[in-house]
Amino acid sequence: MSSGATPAAVKIGIIGGTGLDDPEILEGRTEKYVDTPFGKPSDALVLGKIKNVDCVLLARYGWQHTIMPSKVNYQANIWALKEEGCTHVIVTTACGSLKEEIQPGDIIIIDQFIDRTTRRLQTFYDGNHSCARGVCHIPMAEPFCPKTREVLIETAKKLGLRCHSKGTVITIEGPRFSSRAESIMFQTWGADVINMTTVPEVVLAKEAGICYASIAMATDYDCWKEHEEAVSVDRVLKTLKENANKAKSLLLTTIPQIGSMEWSETLHNMKKMAQFSVLLPRH
Repeated sequence: MSSGATPAAVKIGIIGGTGLDDPEILEGRTEKYVDTPFGKPSDALVLGKIKNVDCVLLARYGWQHTIMPSKVNYQANIWALKEEGCTHVIVTTACGSLKEEIQPGDIIIIDQFIDRTTRRLQTFYDGNHSCARGVCHIPMAEPFCPKTREVLIETAKKLGLRCHSKGTVITIEGPRFSSRAESIMFQTWGADVINMTTVPEVVLAKEAGICYASIAMATDYDCWKEHEEAVSVDRVLKTLKENANKAKSLLLTTIPQIGSMEWSETLHNMKKMAQFSVLLPRH
C-alpha cells in the first residue's frame, strides 16, 4: 500500500470485566440491543467514540453484573462485535497474581493462556449453525494480537503505569476461587496470573479474525502466598475501585493510537488464518 493511501478503517470492541466496564469512556453513546445466531450477548452494546475512533462497549457480565463466568455467552458476545464491524477487541479482566513480582494494582498485557475450563463452548463451528459450517482447527500458538499488545505496552510505559509486558494466564471455570493446592500447582505450570474469562473469549476472537488483546489487572495474590490475605470478593472489588482509572487511561490513550495506524495487512492475515482453519464438509 502506498504511503498516501487511506489506512484501513478500524472499529474497537471493548469488553469490560468486573469494575472495568464504565460506559462513560465513550462520547456520543447510544445503546443497541442485538441478537445473534448464538443467542443474545451479555447485555446491550454501547456504541460511541473515543477521540473519533468508533467503539462498541459490552459488559461481559451484563451491566448489572448478573452473569457468572461459566454462563457468559462468549459466542454471542464475540459474534455481536464482529457483526458490528469490530476489527479489534480489547478487553479488561481482573486477575489474581501467581508471582511475587506481580503486585495488586499492576497491569499485565498477557500473551499466553492455559485452559482449565470445563463447561464452555470454544468454537462457532459446533455443527449447529448454518452461519459457521465445517470444523475449525484454529492455530493458537500466538493467541493475542502482537501488534495490538505492543501498542498497549508502549502506551502503558508512556503513562508511567506498572505494567508487565507479557504473562501467562490460567483460566479456571469458577465461580469459586482456587484451593491453595491448586494455586501452588498452577505456579509450577508456569502461570503468572489467574482469571475466569480469557478462555474461550480469545479463542472465539481468533476464529472471527479479530485482533484481540487483554488488559489484565492484578487484584490479589490468589491464595498461594503465606501471611497474605487470601483472595475474596471484597478484596478484588476494593483493589479494582482503587486502580480502575489505570485501565481507563490506558484504553483512552491506546485507542486513538490504534486508530491512527495502518492495519490492512494485519487484518488481512487474521481473516486469512481464520478462513484457512476451517475444514468444510465434503459433498
